[in-house]
Amino acid sequence: MKLPIICPSCDHTLHVSQMKCPHCSTEVSGDYELPVILKLNRDEQDFILNFFLSSGSIKEMAKQAELSYPTMRNKMDDLIQKINQLKN
Repeated sequence: MKLPIICPSCDHTLHVSQMKCPHCSTEVSGDYELPVILKLNRDEQDFILNFFLSSGSIKEMAKQAELSYPTMRNKMDDLIQKINQLKN
């Protein structure tokens, strides 16, 4: 099941309000902001995971995706810009 990150009513970022231990059923409630990486959509999270699994090589990612290096570099730059905006 995908973690919903955007409110379906107003399109603002959701916060975590409850977590539960599947072993002892302890529940923790509060108002917790999602980590930056969880505020990204699934494709952006996959991009970061692939970057990590490619040992940080944009060249390798471009090769695997059959894209040019500049195209992959532009995707990386767009993602960096989005992450910087989310951090502020």
